[in-house]
Amino acid sequence: LKLMKSLSEIDTTSKRAAKSAGFSWGIAEEVGKNMRLLELFGLSGIKNLNKFLKDYKKKQYQKITLISEENKADKYPFCPIILGTNFIDQVNLLDKKINIQISKVAFPILFLPFVSRASEIIGKRIFLKIEEKEFLLNLNQSIYSNYLKNEILEACDTINISFIENNNSFNENEWKELYKLSEDTFVEETEALKIGAAGAGLTDND
Repeated sequence: LKLMKSLSEIDTTSKRAAKSAGFSWGIAEEVGKNMRLLELFGLSGIKNLNKFLKDYKKKQYQKITLISEENKADKYPFCPIILGTNFIDQVNLLDKKINIQISKVAFPILFLPFVSRASEIIGKRIFLKIEEKEFLLNLNQSIYSNYLKNEILEACDTINISFIENNNSFNENEWKELYKLSEDTFVEETEALKIGAAGAGLTDND
């Protein structure tokens, strides 16, 4: 019998593993939160983190500090954890840009939850493409995607990020019609109150 690991177990173990791989406690805390999110949304967080942390000690990854519209890794791919931490820190400035492109990122699935959390910070949905894999991040409440494979994605050539302006999914006319329907309840409630008030005092309490 296989028992599901709880989200708090996933969080704690991931955080400790990231710390033992050489990340600070602050960043390790972020990793823990992220793994909880990925597993909650049904994406392969633990699988990717496990492989990344094993590689992290042996391989070299490029660290990025300032994120701009175009970001190209030189010799080595970008570290998804450092990239994600800086993305969250800078998202209030980044959402003024139209489109952000990042070339060569290691284990891009590990970057995803940072973007999901950033979506909540700015109060806008974010559309992210890892090559042909599409992800729509909804204020850290859900992730819609055309990618559902439970696999390790060791690297990608490009990530594209765009910020979606908040617009209603309905027009003004549809809203007015619905509001008109909702007004019928006000009439019913008023009638019910009148009847209730008229009947007050008729109850025999003796």
